Amino acid sequence: MWEKITPKKFKDSLFQMTGISKKTVENHLKLYEGYVNKVNEIMEELKNVDLAKANQTYSLLRELKLELSFALGGVRNHEIYFDYLGGRGGEPKGETRMLIERNFGSYEDWRKDFRATGLSARGWVWLAYDWQKGNLFNYLGDSQNTYPIWECSVILALDTYEHAYWVDYGPDRAGYIEAFFANLDWEAIETRVRSLKLGGK
Repeated sequence: MWEKITPKKFKDSLFQMTGISKKTVENHLKLYEGYVNKVNEIMEELKNVDLAKANQTYSLLRELKLELSFALGGVRNHEIYFDYLGGRGGEPKGETRMLIERNFGSYEDWRKDFRATGLSARGWVWLAYDWQKGNLFNYLGDSQNTYPIWECSVILALDTYEHAYWVDYGPDRAGYIEAFFANLDWEAIETRVRSLKLGGK
């Protein structure tokens, strides 16, 4: 049984970041809350949808489930994005550092690849752990419902939609990505990595 979801409460330091303004964060959170509301609205409509009219060309069931994937993607992607911002930047330590160096050669090599992926993406970049391959990879997605490969656990998400940076940077996405790095909360990311028990893989 689906239970109504509510917007997540994020750390106060999100509103005090260097290079990403309070106004941008406030507007961005309103967008996230809109996704939460749409998920709840769609789930309510699905309770009464006529399953007998299901059709791949067009049906209400198809439309609702397709848009649910977009809205729910908007919720989950933004929660990962905001969970790991509001920190002091710098470089990762511990198991996160070890995994990055094992899979990318060095932190700098990972950073270059993540930055370039961010400049190439129309929507999102995810650093994710592939449980089948046993490694980290920077995945690219062009939409809220373009997901990383199945059986992957996302560790970090970068929003590259214009709403994430236009107020502060205009078309300068590269400048925004640098601000993103400068505000990462590597301690929270390390907690995430340890909770997934990735270090022993």
